[in-house]
Amino acid sequence: MSTCPTPPAFDATTDPLDKRILIFVVAYNAASTLASVLDRIPASLHLGNVEVLVIDDFSKDTTFAEGVQYQLTHSNFRIHVLRTPVNQGYGGNQKLGYRYAIDQGFDIVALVHGDGQYAPEKLPDLLGPLVRGEADAAFGSRMLDKGGALRGGMPLYKFVGNKILTAFQNRILGTHFSEFHSGYRLFSTAALRRIPFERNTDDFHFDTEIMIQFVLRGLRISELPIPTYYGEEICYVNGMKYAWDVARTMLRARVHQADLLYDRKYDFDLPEETYDLKLGFPSSHTMAVDAARPDAHVLDVGCGRGLVAREFAKKGCMVTGLDQYAPKESPMPGRIRFLSWDLDEQEFPTDVSEFDQVFLLDIIEHLKDPERFMEILRHSAMSRRPEIILTTANIGFFVTRLMLLLGQFNYGRKGILDRTHTRLFTFRSLRELFVQTGYRITEMRGIPAPFPKAIGLNRFSRLLIRINLILIRLLPGLFSYQIFVHARAVPTVSNLLHETREGSRALRDQVVSGPQPA
Repeated sequence: MSTCPTPPAFDATTDPLDKRILIFVVAYNAASTLASVLDRIPASLHLGNVEVLVIDDFSKDTTFAEGVQYQLTHSNFRIHVLRTPVNQGYGGNQKLGYRYAIDQGFDIVALVHGDGQYAPEKLPDLLGPLVRGEADAAFGSRMLDKGGALRGGMPLYKFVGNKILTAFQNRILGTHFSEFHSGYRLFSTAALRRIPFERNTDDFHFDTEIMIQFVLRGLRISELPIPTYYGEEICYVNGMKYAWDVARTMLRARVHQADLLYDRKYDFDLPEETYDLKLGFPSSHTMAVDAARPDAHVLDVGCGRGLVAREFAKKGCMVTGLDQYAPKESPMPGRIRFLSWDLDEQEFPTDVSEFDQVFLLDIIEHLKDPERFMEILRHSAMSRRPEIILTTANIGFFVTRLMLLLGQFNYGRKGILDRTHTRLFTFRSLRELFVQTGYRITEMRGIPAPFPKAIGLNRFSRLLIRINLILIRLLPGLFSYQIFVHARAVPTVSNLLHETREGSRALRDQVVSGPQPA
């Protein structure tokens, strides 16, 4: 994501203000500076649609009293002064203000610090892109004016730390912001409704978490230059702890994106697609497509959007796809047909014995009762007994084992610990399932982790896959990300009895009709 170009400031004389704006002042031990900060709010914002909210975060001084006194003696704004019953922390105070802005029907909320570190005079500049609907958030940056931060009194160690952390954060998120650590921020309340900011920390790295949420949600962020001011205000931030919290937060977000760990604050409940194709490298999809026999009649159970079914059809297969939300139209009419079916139902909606191959790709782990499902499949196939090609996640993968060792076990959006998984398997438990439900395994091997899905298809990801394949040959149970199984059903007793009787009848007829003795 790139930042929006610097827009012109909001001008009440040219930009009609049809939005309600809340100027939200966070205050802690700010008795000596609060009145000055409120005085510095530009006269151009002395409008009926603009209100001020001051939240004193259980200060040890007279901040609340100063706010109330200002409220009683000034009429430029409609001012609300609140005091928390218990100190909420920097992030906790922001949550209260943003919730207030949403609940009271404001369109824009502007965060201002009660210690005067961020110039209220810049509010019209920062409001511009939000008032005109050009951005979902506007951040004031002290780094856009090269050298301005140092000239404004920012200590050199803070300047260097800011630059290093910002570069690291940009690298993790793929962004190009000039600064992540300014506390001068304005938000559209419509955008705030779209992110779970209330799940964020109450500490100072709240600003980092909400920025990550905006980026991951694909919301528009505009950066604008602001002056740097370091006065006599007291800094309550422990620099080393803050840097560690920021770095840990960024890494946690990145690991969440890679589906190796689940963090609810970064899950926005976006519609999940069934799966994306994993072709061009060793994967469950490439192995399944390779296993499909040209011109075979294929049953693709849990076909999703039909992406793999399309690859089967390209090989000349006639494909029937089953899924609860199967596509209404076939991408290749004449080669693919789709049937809607809940996989947890008792009977198949089609005659399984008509098929040469049955594919169960990343499906069995979603079933409530996979043993019963496999038994129904076996009985439905009758005497035809098609090939079964199945893939599933390997819960014994070393990353999962390491997470368990560290006490970390939670479900996520995708991957081995997908939240929709109801059953998890190792090589041994999957083999037992096949044996106990009446199948003979002809091939069972490991599948490497889909590194290209996480870091792109490049030399490095191909190298990782090669290394993973070598390790799989040594210890498949430990280094396989998924398991690939090729199997056939063993005849049921009824089918075997039927075949025995039919075969015996044919042999008897041969004996009876054989050459008669002379």
